[in-house]
Amino acid sequence: MAGLLTCGLVFPFSSYARREYLIRRWSKKLLAICTVDVAFKDHSGGAVAEHAMVISNHISWLDIFVINTLHPCHFVAKSDIRSWPLLGWLCEKAGTIFLARGKQREVRRIYEGLVHQIQDGKRVAFFPEGTTAAQGNVLSFHANLFEAAIEAKVPVQTFVLRYVDAQGKFHPAADFIGDMTFVESMGAILRAPRMTAELIRLPAIPTEGAHRREVAQVARAAVMRELGVADPA
Repeated sequence: MAGLLTCGLVFPFSSYARREYLIRRWSKKLLAICTVDVAFKDHSGGAVAEHAMVISNHISWLDIFVINTLHPCHFVAKSDIRSWPLLGWLCEKAGTIFLARGKQREVRRIYEGLVHQIQDGKRVAFFPEGTTAAQGNVLSFHANLFEAAIEAKVPVQTFVLRYVDAQGKFHPAADFIGDMTFVESMGAILRAPRMTAELIRLPAIPTEGAHRREVAQVARAAVMRELGVADPA
């Protein structure tokens, strides 16, 4: 509710930097309510790009808020999220860009908008799997939106997300897959023991002279190595 009131009453009169601060704050509070702690781990080896396109593997609706505790981003997300009660509106006001599946004209329009936003210095993020996957799995990465980073002449800053229990094992309540609804997922998270969201930053991937498919493959391989996931192919 604090986030909703902030978006409605404070955002219209706030600077971009002030909005980022507010997004970080309410993201931390929302995760605290859900008994989710965030642990940031830097495995970049110093190869960090502040001006970059951000990507991550995708597990849960929590992912957006976990990443926003570190770097508030303009996310590209499936249009279904906009219809979620309260959180859909909150995501929209935080700068989420909603993409309808199967509409190539809309993909092109959003792609062009992403390039302009990146060139304007805004932090844009998306989940290249296109949907959520159960922990321990990494789906194929769709390459289309990687082209925006190439055209904007910025690297891809890769993150890895995992949700673990007190023993460091994958927390089953984090999975948001199949026909599970948002309400069912929220209920499972609130009933479950406390979990930790590990947000791991990997080295940035340069895009100069690269093809989008190549960048997508390199990013996916890096995520899988960090998670210790073998490619079934």
